[in-house]
Amino acid sequence: MKKEASLRLGVITALLGALIFIVTAYVLHIPTPATGGYIHLGDAFVYIAASLLPAPYAVTAAGIGEGLSDALTGSIAYAPFTFAIKAAMALCFTSSGETIITRRNAAASAAAGVICIGGYYLTEAFMLHSFVSPVAEIPGNAVQATASAVVYLILGRALDGAKLKKSVAAFVK
Repeated sequence: MKKEASLRLGVITALLGALIFIVTAYVLHIPTPATGGYIHLGDAFVYIAASLLPAPYAVTAAGIGEGLSDALTGSIAYAPFTFAIKAAMALCFTSSGETIITRRNAAASAAAGVICIGGYYLTEAFMLHSFVSPVAEIPGNAVQATASAVVYLILGRALDGAKLKKSVAAFVK
């Protein structure tokens, strides 16, 4: 029975990773030509996954979904950094509790935004060999972080109303 539950959890992880990839790569994907990056709402789905799945599974879905998006949409140089940044963002959330939106997870969306902004600032400083040039990308990353948090809170409330977390927990058992 434990193997079946683990397999089901793996399937949900893969589905959420695919959803994160699709939303990141194709839904409101706004390129930022200065650095080769882009603004997206995929982080909202990273937060949803991290609120539903235990940490190792959430980290996997977030890192692979977002990293794959970079690799397949022309930003391959960012892929390893994105994997690490999105994995760290997922670790801010908890899947404990009966709902997706908890006080901790609401606060985690702000902490994850800080990790996103800081992580990409440091990534771009490393890639561009400058601590000044990446400052131009901070506003775009802040818009992405804020929009993703808002979408997460709205979508999370709707999914809580549909009792999605309870359904996922029943499926995994």
